[in-house]
Amino acid sequence: MTDQQDHKATTGLLSEDDSGVPVAPPCTMVIFGAAGDLTKRLVTPALYNLVTVGRLPESFRLVGIDLAAKTSEEWSQGLTEMMNEMVSGGEGEFHADHIDQSSWKWLTSRMTYVQGDLNDAGTFQRLGAHLAEVDPSHGGGGNCLFYLAVADRFFSTVVSQLGAAGLTTEKAGQWRRVVIEKPFGHDLASAKALNAKILETLHEGQIYRIDHFLGKETVQNIMALRFANGLFEPIWNRDHIDQIQITASETVGVERRGKFYEKTGALRDMVPNHVFQLLAMTTMEPPISFDANAVRGKKAEVIQAIRPMTPDEALANAVRGQYDAGVVLGKPVQAYRHEPDVAPDSVTETYIACKLNIDNWRWAGVPIYLRTGKFMKSRRTEIAIRFRQAPYTLFRGTDVERMNPNWMILRVQPDEGIALEFAVKRPGLAVKLNTVTMDFAYKTFFNMAPSTGYETLLYDCMIGDATLFQRADNVEAGWLAVQPILDAWANNPPTDFPNYVAGGNGPAAADELLARDGHAWRPLD
Repeated sequence: MTDQQDHKATTGLLSEDDSGVPVAPPCTMVIFGAAGDLTKRLVTPALYNLVTVGRLPESFRLVGIDLAAKTSEEWSQGLTEMMNEMVSGGEGEFHADHIDQSSWKWLTSRMTYVQGDLNDAGTFQRLGAHLAEVDPSHGGGGNCLFYLAVADRFFSTVVSQLGAAGLTTEKAGQWRRVVIEKPFGHDLASAKALNAKILETLHEGQIYRIDHFLGKETVQNIMALRFANGLFEPIWNRDHIDQIQITASETVGVERRGKFYEKTGALRDMVPNHVFQLLAMTTMEPPISFDANAVRGKKAEVIQAIRPMTPDEALANAVRGQYDAGVVLGKPVQAYRHEPDVAPDSVTETYIACKLNIDNWRWAGVPIYLRTGKFMKSRRTEIAIRFRQAPYTLFRGTDVERMNPNWMILRVQPDEGIALEFAVKRPGLAVKLNTVTMDFAYKTFFNMAPSTGYETLLYDCMIGDATLFQRADNVEAGWLAVQPILDAWANNPPTDFPNYVAGGNGPAAADELLARDGHAWRPLD
């Protein structure tokens, strides 16, 4: 048992279920963008959580690299201040109520920092020398995980520079892997170009295109729910399911990211990656095993089966919105066009809702509705599956006025769990029905450790399990599906922005999209 595991055992936080999970192999992790928000708010807290559950090797080393001139001590001190701030403020994805000082000291004692410009080949030469110094003296084994927590314009630059410096070459018994954040391209053409560029230096097995949504317990549990239960998989098809709604609503605005968001928008930011990954996990065919290629192959197949839209269909089946001033969680907020670095006449969407169809034997005829937006009424990511309504004939002549549909709700965040809505007879002499809910919440059933969603993904990178990461064909299939919408919107600018109040449910056109089919969104209350 390592020092970390021994600490967890004595505090009672190392669960019985996790005790057999091996410690990651010896490795050095290099974070490009070490001074950025992603490193501070998500990656570092996730590494800390991995320390507290004893999953990092004793020889683990963390190297930060950024343009800012800092010493190693200044970098680790800045991360310490941010961790304490998140604990005291209770905001963000890191929800621990305190910092275990021995675990945090274990991590900070392994941190070093290299200052450098990512466009300068000398930076990568210095990094190589630094890794050679760190590795032999601490038993790193030559294994390196390079994490690109930088703006997407640097992705191909960093990969090319790593290759030119000889840092991506894998020798016998050693691995070199690169983690790439989103956005992976801005449209189909740029995604293909980026794939081609990084594959000049790396092979596909070295590339880990990360999406932190896939680190959520509920997302990982979708396959277990479907494929480990004889109850659900037989009815997981067009014969029994009427519609699927996937929602990713946020109660935050653009958060000082106006420059980024103006070039991106809600569609590019969320749909081809986050939302389509939820869609793929929900609708994919059963893989023959949990092998990474088997799972990723089935996910790619179902995204490729999305019916292509004509320009007219794209305009009819995709709704865009932009938030106006309003009140979110009791606080007044300004309109998107008044945010810093946003054009006063901006036509960038902060909301997208669309209807898709999957043309395969399992899902043909089942509408898939997607929606995601900023400054919505509530923060919620969920997959809602509505089953076909039971026939009314049996209840004619009773007090039952209508049959309510059955829903299964897979809650991804913030309250991870699964709910099932079904009808029961209300007590009494008359035949009346009530809809009741069976609800499973992870936090009440399991003793769950705090998680940002990155813990599982970082650990998987270290052990070489690519199951939860996107492959090149998966990425390109996602962009292929949304490209008709991007093209249609580019040729038809919106004339009604802003068209929804911050703190509301989104634009009225999104409700009309479902009303055409006789459906309605599940409420965000």
